[in-house]
Amino acid sequence: MKKNILSLAIIMLATLFTTSCVSKKQFQALQGQYDSLRTRHADLRGNYSTLQGQYNDAQVTIAQLRTQGSSLEERLAEERQRLADLQNQYNTLMSNYSQSVSQGAVNIGKLVDEINASNRFIHQLVDAKNRSDSLNQVLTDRLTRSLTREELQEVDVQVLKGVVYISLADNMLYKSGSYEIGERAGETLSKIAKIIMDYSDYDVLVEGNTDNVPISRPNIRNNWDLSCLRASSVVQELQTRYGVDPSRLSAAGRGEYNPIATNTTESGKQRNRRTQIIITPRLDQFLELIDQAPENDAQ
Repeated sequence: MKKNILSLAIIMLATLFTTSCVSKKQFQALQGQYDSLRTRHADLRGNYSTLQGQYNDAQVTIAQLRTQGSSLEERLAEERQRLADLQNQYNTLMSNYSQSVSQGAVNIGKLVDEINASNRFIHQLVDAKNRSDSLNQVLTDRLTRSLTREELQEVDVQVLKGVVYISLADNMLYKSGSYEIGERAGETLSKIAKIIMDYSDYDVLVEGNTDNVPISRPNIRNNWDLSCLRASSVVQELQTRYGVDPSRLSAAGRGEYNPIATNTTESGKQRNRRTQIIITPRLDQFLELIDQAPENDAQ
């Protein structure tokens, strides 16, 4: 259209020049119209180029938007699928949680029952130990009060870890270098025997100990023999002379291998030459308690 307008103006000018003569004034007017048309034509061509560029840009934008729209649809579908997967995982977790809570409540109940049973058993053991400690202390006090001042110089009474230890010096119990009971021992052993018989629930172990000085006699080979023979002599004295039940008695010898003092001095050797009467609660009482211990459910 723009080309037609310009062509028409040129034709008009040419016709005027060829068909008739025009005045200068008319020519200038026509020349102005022609220049105006050319300017307008140039402007229209610029506008057309601009519009063409905008149109092309719009086409590109539309294409991009279509591509983006397709991508967004795919992402939307992916997110919807992801949401569905998360929902399924959540439902599974909630189901497992409910089962765990239910099972946990059962397990906690079992654990509480086991703890209560264990606490009851512990209280039984503590009560038994307290009774044993109390009896040991009473036994020790009675024995100590029954001994004279002279006897206490050769008899040591201690309670260690629930066990009563009565340690007797060898020069008070035996004849020199022998395992035969001496006359001095009679009164002291009678007092110990009375205590032992009053506490019939206790077992008695008599243990012989020596220093490290070697001994060699026709019927005694070494300190092992001497310690065992001395312990046996005390056991038989308690049984035959004082009537202690022999089923409660045991004899053992430890030779020179359980010293309580150094063997490098005479006083140390004298302390090591001793016989211990060890009074302990009967183990079957504690074994019965152990048999009553609650069993843990391994499930």
